[in-house]
Amino acid sequence: MAPVLPVVLPLQPRIRLAQGIWLLSWLLALVGGLTLLCSGHLLVQLGHLGTFLAPSCSFPALPQTALAAGTVALSTGLGGAGASRASLDAAQYPPWRGVLTPLLAVGTAAGGGLLTLALGLALALPVSLNQGLEEGLEAALAHYKDTEVPGRCQAKRLMDELQLRYHCCGRHGYKDWFGVQWVSNRYLDPSDQDVVDRIQSNVEGLYLIDGVPFSCCNPHSPRPCLQSQLSDPYAHPLFDPRQPNLNLWAQGCHEVLLEHLQGLSGTLGSILAVTLLLQILVLLGLRYLQTALEGLGGVIDGEGEAQGYLFPGGLKDILKTAWLQGGLAHKPAPEEAPPDEEPPKEVLAEA
Repeated sequence: MAPVLPVVLPLQPRIRLAQGIWLLSWLLALVGGLTLLCSGHLLVQLGHLGTFLAPSCSFPALPQTALAAGTVALSTGLGGAGASRASLDAAQYPPWRGVLTPLLAVGTAAGGGLLTLALGLALALPVSLNQGLEEGLEAALAHYKDTEVPGRCQAKRLMDELQLRYHCCGRHGYKDWFGVQWVSNRYLDPSDQDVVDRIQSNVEGLYLIDGVPFSCCNPHSPRPCLQSQLSDPYAHPLFDPRQPNLNLWAQGCHEVLLEHLQGLSGTLGSILAVTLLLQILVLLGLRYLQTALEGLGGVIDGEGEAQGYLFPGGLKDILKTAWLQGGLAHKPAPEEAPPDEEPPKEVLAEA
């Protein structure tokens, strides 16, 4: 039987094939290392911003999968570079003959599978990131005041650092702080009638004010920070509540974080696509080089033409036979008809 996708390789094409694989393998190793750097950077960013993602958000699976795929791609690139370089020397190639088959198997199964999975996650998961940030930031604003609650003591510090570092305020804007109690009851004066009125006027018994934390203030503003009575046009002279960006951060943290993380995942997805393409080219080239050299006894400059192929000729028949045997094994056997009963000997004698 003829092999699958055979290619005739004379001497010079064999040498050029080995040299081309060597170059592509180093490119694959370089891009695999770049994948490791980008996925590691995204993991570090999620380590800082994970507090503002909902626990059900599966976005962190992207950099974790990409990290494993980058490791396999880097290993495949280094192995391919070594094998293709050794194939040009008949004395150096024999040790690699036993390495190429496992390298091709691991590179195809683990590397190709992980790269495909990571690329699919890079395309699909950013959609779920929007909802994850919505829920995470909503919880962060609600727990801002819980500085003495076990497990939430750092909520205020993390939210303040987020708003100061990313120049954002609230979830979608500064008015989000108007709908949550962000001042702890510990710092409220129960004898203050204004405090009592505000708490009693709220159905949930919350102390709500038209103010924001200090971290919402823009330090580049020429005037002192205005944090309270932001909806009262007469509370602050020469301040227009319709233009809060003159004093507060204009963007909400949801928009800023979504753009930041989607940008990182988009960059990682582009690198993964290039890595997958190089992985396919290197594995195909190594397979053709391996089968061509096997026909020449491992000597690349052997006389005559060599034939490289992807799969041996009998593979199709083997798979077809295995498929048919598997189908017959699961097919129920036909019921055998019961044999005709012989008449009793007494009846035969009477007849």
